[in-house]
Amino acid sequence: MFDRFLPKEYNFFGLLEKQADYAVEAAKIFKEAVVTGSMSEETLNKMQEVEHQGDDVTHSILDQLDKTFITPIDREDIHALAKEMDDITDMLCTISSRMRIYKISKVDKHLVEFGSIIEESVLGVLCAIKGLRDLKNVKTILKACVEVNRLENAGDKKRDEALVELFETEKDPIAIIKWKEIYQEAETVLDICEDVTNIVESILVKNA
Repeated sequence: MFDRFLPKEYNFFGLLEKQADYAVEAAKIFKEAVVTGSMSEETLNKMQEVEHQGDDVTHSILDQLDKTFITPIDREDIHALAKEMDDITDMLCTISSRMRIYKISKVDKHLVEFGSIIEESVLGVLCAIKGLRDLKNVKTILKACVEVNRLENAGDKKRDEALVELFETEKDPIAIIKWKEIYQEAETVLDICEDVTNIVESILVKNA
């Protein structure tokens, strides 16, 4: 019973980094799909496999949290980071599934730009997460967090631009519904990335 209170070598940082790696992989798959303008069954399967692998890491983190009392940073922060990074991969998988279901078969300039912004943002998340191993490296961590925030703002602007053009040029109401949902979900990925870096920034404050 008392074993759970004893310090153990649980690699929380390694697991969080692995989870961020899966988010980066998902972002790259998504970017590749939007550049070609098509979400093939093979590409969707790759995305779903990455999503499942990310889920496995999340379960490992939560399981280890349940088994130990002493953690390198607050357990609530580890839990929150695990959840938010899992949400990044989940949302990218959701958008990919939507593209397949909606039979998206054209290159859309706004979605291509979203693909690049999302990839950059998730890479920023990975940088911030890696920085948690050494909280003395504050400048590098904060630089990554600021960049993710900038990209979230860029995503807001891109979503608005995409929606304005959509409503001005698209006459098919079904197409409007499809694209509106995809644009909004793409921007949601960036919101989640910012949520991750907000947690990282709060960890820096707690450990200053």
